[in-house]
Amino acid sequence: MLLAALLWTALTPLGTAVGEARFGSLAAERPVVGGEPARVADHPWVVYLTDRRGEQFCGGTLAAPDKVVTAAHCVAEQRPADVRVVAGRTDKNSGAGTVTELAGIWTHPDYGSAYGGADVAVLTLRSSLSRPTLVLADEQDDQLYRPGRTATVLGWGATSEGGVPADVLRRAEVPIRADSECSAAYGGDFVPGAMVCAGYPEGGVDSCQGDSGGPLTTGGKLVGVVSWGIGCARPGNPGVYTEVAAYADSLRARVGSRG
Repeated sequence: MLLAALLWTALTPLGTAVGEARFGSLAAERPVVGGEPARVADHPWVVYLTDRRGEQFCGGTLAAPDKVVTAAHCVAEQRPADVRVVAGRTDKNSGAGTVTELAGIWTHPDYGSAYGGADVAVLTLRSSLSRPTLVLADEQDDQLYRPGRTATVLGWGATSEGGVPADVLRRAEVPIRADSECSAAYGGDFVPGAMVCAGYPEGGVDSCQGDSGGPLTTGGKLVGVVSWGIGCARPGNPGVYTEVAAYADSLRARVGSRG
């Protein structure tokens, strides 16, 4: 369940690993690995982003009638006029749901790359949507990040590393991992307190290209935003997500604003 094309960078201090932002170019995307088909009716706040041509390149979460939370690396180089938000559509090939233009894009001021933290953005829609929204995790939600807790990741990304895009929304359940395990996997590129990782030690279930910006949820709240990883569902390489609670103040300010 990643994003479109790939952003590549050396992750380990020795430069022996290569990481991918779960986003990419606006041309090719991929879905949740090891997951199962899902319905937007069961997750009405999940949306995806397209370019002007209707090509999906990232996911997102409706956090207010006119606000979508996504990954900064999905939209940092985009103009509002070039991005659309598609809501209420399980199958990308259908005409269901709505397509909404953007009025604005806000990226976290501390964002530099997906690998430096603060990989979060808020999109303001030109018109409000009459759909349920998802509550954002905040500073009081430590229990939602407890290691071993099961979370759900959703997206239209690839179903296998290097695989083809998913036409239909998919979901997968993954366990939250301890920060120490995430740091052991990624060294200094994992930033505790800004990122959270999730996945099984043996791999097999993960987000993938095309899923970037999409939701990681548990306890009825958005706890993570799909950000980056090494490959998809590889053993010892859990998916990395922006920790929503770490940016609760700035997200609340943007989600509750008009601009």
